[in-house]
Amino acid sequence: MPKLWNETIDAHRAAVREAILDATAKLVAQGGLRSVTMSQIAERTGIGRATLYKYFSDVQAVLLAWHERQVAAHLQQLAGIRDQTGTAMERVRAVLEAYAGIARQQHGGELAALLHQGEHVTHAEQHLHGMVQHLLAEAAEAGDLRGDVPPAELAQYCLHALTAAAALTSQAAVTRLVVVTLDGLRPVT
Repeated sequence: MPKLWNETIDAHRAAVREAILDATAKLVAQGGLRSVTMSQIAERTGIGRATLYKYFSDVQAVLLAWHERQVAAHLQQLAGIRDQTGTAMERVRAVLEAYAGIARQQHGGELAALLHQGEHVTHAEQHLHGMVQHLLAEAAEAGDLRGDVPPAELAQYCLHALTAAAALTSQAAVTRLVVVTLDGLRPVT
């Protein structure tokens, strides 16, 4: 097949896949995880069920693919913040604030239990830990945070502390949590 034809087919498949993921997310938001069927997804997407099954074997596979896309978008968002200009500590603060905001988004219940089992979550957590560890090492080298604890341990501390944002009910509480977490990074005098 000509190259242009292959590129057109690949672009079409990617667009259909994205439409399937978007439709599924909307259906879950409307009626919950257990209410979603492959027929509903196909109808909402505007494709036949047979076509849908060419892309995904079942609802769980669609949800897993949607979650993988969400996790990748979150990592990309955090990397963009990390790469902004500013001191290492300013970038640490910005990344931790953004991470706390992501953690605050409600991902509880059955859906979270299902989706957070995937290997993609483990890889994303490792990537995130490395990103935060590297930023903290830069800040430690600049003398802006404590040097008595290795950056890997500080990264673990920050990420675990900020997962508490998921249970907070206001942005003000999330902001206070970030401030308390950052206070734990201050140099020991």
